[in-house]
Amino acid sequence: MYVCICNGITDKDIKGAVAEGGVNDAEEVYMSLGSSFCCGQCKDCAESLVAHELPKRLLLAAE
Repeated sequence: MYVCICNGITDKDIKGAVAEGGVNDAEEVYMSLGSSFCCGQCKDCAESLVAHELPKRLLLAAE
């Protein structure tokens, strides 16, 4: 699903950036994908996805 229409960023892009890129918030995700927030309509959704995926990355790192 597209999260950010302005930059063409999907939920899979965000999840992948968190899992592989070591990013910790939505702004870092966008920077790692070579973008930044444009209109800002996607920010809440992006932050929610990061918050949901971050514990998974931390759990895998602890194993």
